[in-house]
Amino acid sequence: MSWNAEFTECFDRCATTMRFTAYLMCGDWHEAEDVMQAAFLKLYLAGPKLARRDGLEPYLRQIVVRTFLAERRRVRWRRERVTDTPPELPEPAGMPEDKVVLWQALATVPPRQRAVLVLRYWNDLSVEETAAALRCSAGNVKSQGSRGLAVLRRTLGPDFGDLPVEV
Repeated sequence: MSWNAEFTECFDRCATTMRFTAYLMCGDWHEAEDVMQAAFLKLYLAGPKLARRDGLEPYLRQIVVRTFLAERRRVRWRRERVTDTPPELPEPAGMPEDKVVLWQALATVPPRQRAVLVLRYWNDLSVEETAAALRCSAGNVKSQGSRGLAVLRRTLGPDFGDLPVEV
């Protein structure tokens, strides 16, 4: 199978999932689209040089996370600006209120901790898989996840449902 055909198949299979993963990390659909497109471009350019192409989805997820984190480092000087429009909420109508509240609270978690939480609890990756995606140690994943959960607990308060105890 040619690289173009493999890439097209990968895009068709993974685009929605990767866009939503990016959205959970950045909290903005437009930025999530940009992150996803940049990640697919990087994958497309790297594809012909890859020795093995059987693990494209984990590799693509890794690119999405790294692109998100690089963007956060690059635009750190930007500050939030007060506007008349409310923050962007998830698109699906009829979504349970607790999910909407959780997603909004996730935006208060620092980017690297947020990436750990999204990979561990939304994408259901193991500690080792998350560490591989972030290029860090398993211990770092555990500590970042623990700190991220602590931020969520403080933000959501004691009356919100049970969050995982440990990463």
